[in-house]
Amino acid sequence: MERSVALDRAEEIVDTVEEEQMPVPVREVWVYGDVALGLDPIDRLDIYVTKDILLEDEPEREVKFVDSHGIEGVGRTVRADWAAEYPEHLRANTNGHAAPEQCLAAHLLDDDDEPIHLEVCNASFEDNVTQRLQGAKARGAWEQLLDPRGACLWVGDGAGEGRRSKDALAKLRDGELPFPTLPEALTMIGLDENEADEAAEAVQAWRTEQEGTTVRGDIV
Repeated sequence: MERSVALDRAEEIVDTVEEEQMPVPVREVWVYGDVALGLDPIDRLDIYVTKDILLEDEPEREVKFVDSHGIEGVGRTVRADWAAEYPEHLRANTNGHAAPEQCLAAHLLDDDDEPIHLEVCNASFEDNVTQRLQGAKARGAWEQLLDPRGACLWVGDGAGEGRRSKDALAKLRDGELPFPTLPEALTMIGLDENEADEAAEAVQAWRTEQEGTTVRGDIV
């Protein structure tokens, strides 16, 4: 994906979050990894969305969507008003329950062929970088690391109101954000040099294997 196209897509995603109702409240939109480094072209566009866990409880409306779509959890894990307005974006997990990360992906991304990876979590990007580092180190599963080199494009209040970064996107377009290599970035957040090199290789290998659109949902 050409860098300019990737940043245009990132801006379109921010526009959608800002202008349309989401299946769950959204708090942050970040880009991270290759697109933050000034590379052109990039292999994949990495987007991180921080969401709130929905606490609504509308059992009567949930029954309606079970009857019409065979999906449970509407009005509990995703907004019933959103599902009524955008039923084409409603997605379920393997247990038949509405899956917030899959619903967000269906709403925000055009199709399954876009080279985009979407991370969805209830924790902020910066907090989740630390959490994923600890988990990956404990299990030796370095491919599960979250690349810490990111830029926040939008911050919201969870109720639909938010603000864009004044200059993040402009600096990304001009390649003005100074980021270290991935091994260097990983040493800055707690890995020794050998671990950082091994982890960076594992992350790159995992990324190389991915095709089309990929989505990961995480709860911290």
